[in-house]
Amino acid sequence: MYPVELTIPMSKDLTNYGFESLNTASEVDAALGQEEGTALLVVNSVCGCAAANARPGAKLAAQHEHKPDRLYTVFAGVDREATAQAREHLLPYPPSSPSIALFKDGKLVHFLERHHIEGRPAEVIAQNLKMAFDRYCA
Repeated sequence: MYPVELTIPMSKDLTNYGFESLNTASEVDAALGQEEGTALLVVNSVCGCAAANARPGAKLAAQHEHKPDRLYTVFAGVDREATAQAREHLLPYPPSSPSIALFKDGKLVHFLERHHIEGRPAEVIAQNLKMAFDRYCA
């Protein structure tokens, strides 16, 4: 577990942009289990690929004409309970942080694992997400 004080700026990078931080299992279930609408979940991390690729890519994509109804984040290594519950919603994919998931009507419909994020520019990640938004959020 990381000290919360260390990760506050990394969390704020998304929450200041309109992402809601989910801190408990019940918050995750309520957010991701909604049977109507779309939701984007960023599993945040302290690693460099979260800072350089995942968070900027998610924020760029959230500016797209078609975008999810709701934006959420959990922080791996900080929000242990919430992250564990989020990973239940991300099955059958193995734990991956950072990662970015799109849900529609309570079902996982698009997922970027760490290996899709690491080493790719934020613009490429955003473009991938925008294509998913066009398909599921239009």
